[in-house]
Amino acid sequence: MSLYDRYILPSLLDWACGLEAVSQQRDRVVPLARGDVLEVGIGTGRNIVHYDAEAIHKIWGLDPATDMQPRLRRRLRHARFSVELLPLSAETIPTADARFDTVLVTYSLCSIVDPVAALREMKRVLKPEGRLLFCEHGLAPDAAVARWQTRLTPAWRRIAGHCSLDRDIPSLLTRAGFELIELQQGYIRGPRVVSYNYWGSAAHPAPLETSTR
Repeated sequence: MSLYDRYILPSLLDWACGLEAVSQQRDRVVPLARGDVLEVGIGTGRNIVHYDAEAIHKIWGLDPATDMQPRLRRRLRHARFSVELLPLSAETIPTADARFDTVLVTYSLCSIVDPVAALREMKRVLKPEGRLLFCEHGLAPDAAVARWQTRLTPAWRRIAGHCSLDRDIPSLLTRAGFELIELQQGYIRGPRVVSYNYWGSAAHPAPLETSTR
C-alpha cells in the first residue's frame, strides 16, 4: 500500500463522503434500515448518525479497508446500538443464508471489484422478506456526461480508491437477481460526472404464482 493510499486517501474519501449533498442522500435511505443490519462498505462510519437507533437491533459493518477504521471507531463511540466489524470483501460474506433483515450499501458499489458477485452475496444473506437499501452514484443517462464518465474512470480509479464513475446501478442489481422495489435517480449538487445518483430499495423476487385446476 502506498503512502497516498494509507494516509491521504482515507481523509479525502471521508471528506467527500461527508459533503452536505451526500449526507442528504444518506438521510433518504439509512433511516429505513431495520433489525439486524449488514452495512456493506461501512468505511469511516458516515452512516452511523443517520440510523434510526430505535429500529436497529445490531449492525455488522463489512469493509476490507482497515485504514478507514480509526475514523470509524471514533464515530462508533457515539452509536446507540451494537456494531460488529467484519474486515472482509463483499464478494464473500462469512454469514449464513437469510441472516439479515436489512442489507445497506451506500457509495460502495463503485469500488467493489466484482459488484455483481457482491450483490449476489448480499441477496444470499438477506432474509426472504428483507430489503436491500442502496444509494450510489453511477452512470448518467445523458450521453455526453456518460462519455466523460467512461473516459475519466481509468484515471479516477487510481486516485479515488478504485472508484468507477460509470457503473449502471439498476443493471447490476437486476443481474444479481434482485427485484427493484423502489428506484429514484437524479443529479445531486456537484460536478455532473460524479453526481448522478440512484437510490431506493430492492428485494428477493416475488415467487411465481402457480395455477391449480
